[in-house]
Order: sequence, then structure tokens, then C-alpha cells
Amino acid sequence: MSFDYINLPAELTPVKTKIVIDAPIEKVWENVIQFDKLEEPEDWIFKTGISYPVDAEIKGNGVGAVRYCNFTTGSFVEPITTWNKPTLLQFDVKEQPIPMNEINPFYEVHPPHLEGYFKSYKGQFKLKKINSNKTEIEGTTWYKVSISPEFYWKSWSDFIIHRIHKRVLRHIKKESEENLNL
Repeated sequence: MSFDYINLPAELTPVKTKIVIDAPIEKVWENVIQFDKLEEPEDWIFKTGISYPVDAEIKGNGVGAVRYCNFTTGSFVEPITTWNKPTLLQFDVKEQPIPMNEINPFYEVHPPHLEGYFKSYKGQFKLKKINSNKTEIEGTTWYKVSISPEFYWKSWSDFIIHRIHKRVLRHIKKESEENLNL
């Protein structure tokens, strides 16, 4: 089995991450559709050159709006496909940046394995009202990897996507809980 990039008939893999937020579902929704700049990451994985989210903005409202989730290497362009305020936001991924910047002290590197081996296809945020001041939020990303051995790269991809989800969900939690009494 080769470790080189190859076109495999990879299957679409969902990665789901949940968190509970002590805020009303309507407040959480506001922080899902767009959010301000996130703090610099402390997670070790993002110190390796792996791309991570820095903020998100949305142009428009409802189905057909376009969300831009901005990462350190560029933007995910996410046309909204479902807008069920305040419980479900679904989107396709029309464009995505490279997954990481290779670290090299001498020159800029663009290795071919960064192009096309990982592709995100769609995502969603599902919100569930637990009570008037508590909301469960679940972020899901559906993706494919096309590099061998797939089981190895899927494990790393799942790990990294969970870290990205946790970064975003913790920020949504912080913003939703801090701004409750404003």
C-alpha cells in the first residue's frame, strides 16, 4: 500500500461535536451564523501549521445567503441550504482553502499532497433547546479523504475536525454566555 496521494473512491464521513451552552437558543443562534475574531489558539495541533478558524461572517439572510468561515489559510465559502431559525443551519462547501501551511525556514512550500486530498462537502449547526436558558449545539462536517492509507488519514482528519469544532463551539459558548445581560 502506497502512502502517496491517489484518487480513491472515498466515502463521505461525518464528524459531530456537541457542547452545552448556558444561554437561550435565540442568543446562541446569533453567534452561530457569524462570529467575531477568535482568540489565538492554545491547542498544540494549530501550532504545527494546520489551518484553523479565525472568524465567520454571513452575506444575506436565509436560504441562499453565503457564510464565509475564515481560516488562517483562506475562506470556506458556504452557501446556506437550510435556515430553520433557531434550530438548524445547513450549508454546502463551495470553496475551501488548503488545510495547512507547511513549515519551512528557507522558502515557501506547496506540496501536492495539500491539494485535493481532503475535501469538505457540507456542514451544519443543530441547536436543541434544553430549557429557557440552556442550549445544546452540535456541529457536523461531512468530508472525504483521498490519500492512502485512508484509515490512517481519516483518524487524523477526524481528530483535527473535532479540534476545529471545539474551537468554534467554545467561542460560541463564550460569546453567548458573556453577552446575556447586555
